[in-house]
This record gives sequence, structure tokens and C-alpha cells, in this order.
Amino acid sequence: MDDFKTFPPALVVVTLSGTALELTPIRLGELPRLLAVVRPLAEEITSDPDWMALLGQHGEAMLDLLAITARRERAWVNDLPLDDAVQLAAAVFEVNADFFVGRVVPGIQRSAEKLAPLLHRLGTSPSPA
Repeated sequence: MDDFKTFPPALVVVTLSGTALELTPIRLGELPRLLAVVRPLAEEITSDPDWMALLGQHGEAMLDLLAITARRERAWVNDLPLDDAVQLAAAVFEVNADFFVGRVVPGIQRSAEKLAPLLHRLGTSPSPA
């Protein structure tokens, strides 16, 4: 039961361009799309992410991540002013911090550790003629 620190899930309300948006932790049905989007940028998600750097380096993935976690259409996210996008990213991270930092990053690191010996063997084995 340690996984459930608060019940019901914590709600974060963020006001963007005068509109209040209620954010809740991600749901099971959102995981497949979210994990596909998060994978390329997971190593850069820390307990204090640089949102501008993430948007600059992984813009499309970040915008998709915001759309999924805000449960809004991508076009809505695309139209946000930059300061609202950064505020939304911070709120999304706040409500899902346990998932991002406690589960996604370690999970990807574990997968990389498991694959490292195989990749090393493949890289050092002679090529078939």
C-alpha cells in the first residue's frame, strides 16, 4: 500500500489564460501512449527539470506529453502561450512526479542495464560473412 500516498489521487488546479484546468495523475489507459512519448526524454526528467531545455530538445514529445496528461487536444496545447506551457508542464510534473521520477526513469535505466551486455556482445561479435 506504500504506492498509494494519497487517496483519492491528488488534484492540481492550474490557471492558464484565465481558464482553470484540473490535473490528476495519469490513468492506466493513458500509459501506452504516454510511455511511447516519454521514452526519448526520460533520462532528462529529474526532480527539477529544465522545462525550456526539454521543450527545445524534445519539443514534439513534450507537447504530446502535455496533451496526454492535460487530457486536451494537441491543438489546444500548441496554442498555449509559452509561459502557460511551462506552467502546465510544471503542474503536470507535480501531479505525476512519483510516476515520472519514481517509475519511468528507473524503469528505463533497468532496461538499459539489462540490454547493455547484449548490446556489448553484439558490438564485439564478428559480422557474418
